[in-house]
Amino acid sequence: SAFYMDKYPVTKSLWDTVKAWNGGNGYTYDYAGSGKASTHPVHSIDWYDCVKWCNARSQKEGLTPAYYTDSGLTAVYKTGQVAPYVKWTASGYRLPTEAEWEKAARGGASGQRFPWGNTISWGQANYYAYPSLYAYDVNPTSGYHPTFNDGVYPYTSPVGYFAPNGYGLCEMAGNAWQWCWDWYGSYSSGSQSDPRGPSTGSHRVARGGSWNDYAYYCRSAFRDYFYPTCSYNGIGLRPVLPAGQ
Repeated sequence: SAFYMDKYPVTKSLWDTVKAWNGGNGYTYDYAGSGKASTHPVHSIDWYDCVKWCNARSQKEGLTPAYYTDSGLTAVYKTGQVAPYVKWTASGYRLPTEAEWEKAARGGASGQRFPWGNTISWGQANYYAYPSLYAYDVNPTSGYHPTFNDGVYPYTSPVGYFAPNGYGLCEMAGNAWQWCWDWYGSYSSGSQSDPRGPSTGSHRVARGGSWNDYAYYCRSAFRDYFYPTCSYNGIGLRPVLPAGQ
């Protein structure tokens, strides 16, 4: 179904702006969040941090938070590490479901390997090129993106550097993985409408690939997963809002 998504991955600047507000509003995080520059994706944040940050951003903007620590949806999730309850009808920000993320990544196109088509190069995404390994990687040479390989990890790029897909979304492939809501698990064999993944699990889904990943991992269909406590310099986030906001 319809929804809105941030045009760009959350930048270090936006992450810090929300944290500056919620610092006195009861929120705590496992990690402070890092970024190569203010306009680059925030990284080194775990799944729990992202969920709490979405709530903080919602409250900062006067929206109803999506995540709670009780089944009655009265205690806003602000601290600790819990598998929160979700108010799916809330007006506030939340992580996309895996299905929502893939719909957004494809940008309205059908049957394409990447958000823009079936091949990939440095002109389209920030990733680790390896054309001798993948025929659809048409980059002329291998390695990190030369524009961003400055010898200081991570080799992220500023958001909006690459052209948007058909939905106007930038960097849905490469640069930084994006956390999703879902626990990782096998797809159902039957058709589903607006699936939200398994009810339990040990890993949360991340999508999109990063500056440090081969073309294979940047495909719109590729599914990766990490422990929700995982924090490294290749994972960020990109929240969604319900349609009508």
